[in-house]
Amino acid sequence: MHGVPTGALPSTWRSTRQRAAVLQALLDRCDFVSARELHALLAADGALVGLTTVYRTLRMLERDGHVDVVREQTGERLYRTRPTDGHHRHYLVCRTCGLSLAVEAEAVERWAGGVAAATGFAEVEHIVELTGICDRCTEEPDGPDPRP
Repeated sequence: MHGVPTGALPSTWRSTRQRAAVLQALLDRCDFVSARELHALLAADGALVGLTTVYRTLRMLERDGHVDVVREQTGERLYRTRPTDGHHRHYLVCRTCGLSLAVEAEAVERWAGGVAAATGFAEVEHIVELTGICDRCTEEPDGPDPRP
């Protein structure tokens, strides 16, 4: 399993049963998931976790560098635990089925660092969105069923 170790909430957090449930549900996913999808998965498992708690937990995980975030075409944010090496990743995401692949983006990281150095800005963040249609979806006339 990749990402934050199971049962280990970031040390800056106040540990609650709900936050631990959100983190575990996110760790159990292999791909990106929206807050609403995660909330539905928790509810289906009988976990009593409010949607607001899911959003807050995901924002805290993002702030502390434990998740990667991409946006769907609708603008909705999708979350995935970051590999344990903690490095920010860029992904190519299929617009049809949601398949995501990490891509090499060292040139983007160097460029962002150069812009920060040239302008004197600190803590520069960037978002690079790469979307397309995967081979499997281009081979199927209507594409596979969308993610559950």
